[in-house]
Amino acid sequence: MSYSLNRKVLILNQNYEPIGVVNARKAIILMYLGKAELIERHPHLSVRTISRAYPYPSIVRLIAFVRLPRRGVILSRKNILKRDGFRCQYCGQRNRPLTVDHVIPKMRGGVDSWENLVCACVVCNNKKGNRTPEEAKMPLLRTPKKPSYLFFIYHTIGTIDDRWKPYLFLS
Repeated sequence: MSYSLNRKVLILNQNYEPIGVVNARKAIILMYLGKAELIERHPHLSVRTISRAYPYPSIVRLIAFVRLPRRGVILSRKNILKRDGFRCQYCGQRNRPLTVDHVIPKMRGGVDSWENLVCACVVCNNKKGNRTPEEAKMPLLRTPKKPSYLFFIYHTIGTIDDRWKPYLFLS
């Protein structure tokens, strides 16, 4: 039975803001302790004890509001690649070795920022060189921007339960 307690459960703050994802075991403990309430359940699953069956949570909401620091996504190579879908932003290829390219080269005043870094295959990065995309006649497929925290919840979890989508603003 313990294998099924590892399913993912969306946890919401008291104001229904998504906080993150926990395993079902943690969600059930929070509910049992009176710290969270069930919002959505898995329709065909339950957690059984000797004397009772409890609904298996899909979404729980905290009873008390938890003040959290403003979360941002950390600027890193891995997160740039995730944001861009592991696709070169110049040619669209996915099956080549990937690098991170400065849209405005550092030697020309470009900075390390979400808006100036894109995923690029080695071929395109070498072809572009120390030029801007306009100078190299290599337009970007998408304008780079800083992703939201919800975007990263969505892209790091894997498969999303359909019941979560309204709470993650995906419906």
